[in-house]
Amino acid sequence: MLANTPSHLSDLPIYRKAMDIFLLSRHISSYMNADLAPLKEDGTENDTIYFSGDIIQQSESLAPEIAKAELERYSEKKHRHIMSVKLLTNRLYKNCKRLEQSNSNGVDFLPILRKELIKFKKLQHTWVLKF
Repeated sequence: MLANTPSHLSDLPIYRKAMDIFLLSRHISSYMNADLAPLKEDGTENDTIYFSGDIIQQSESLAPEIAKAELERYSEKKHRHIMSVKLLTNRLYKNCKRLEQSNSNGVDFLPILRKELIKFKKLQHTWVLKF
């Protein structure tokens, strides 16, 4: 759980799933980096290594945005955080699809992350309805 986050947030299914997605994406990215970090034969770097960093950054931002939406009093700002969660989720899903095209043993784990993102999107839909 994030520092200074109220404990009631950890009871929210969407918040817990966001934390699960963060841990999973971090593990997958770490696993894939070993395959993606070496330079190609022509001396250039593998561009897909950036997508592995993106999935960490995007998944790391999910839980704080959920917390901000939950704690926000004003509707307009609350909806801004909700839209941010939606945008992050969509980008994370797209980057998983991009990483699946890479030459790494870690691509076998990306469908697991995408399935978790689909579950997250369902939770997100239910969560948004309460606002």
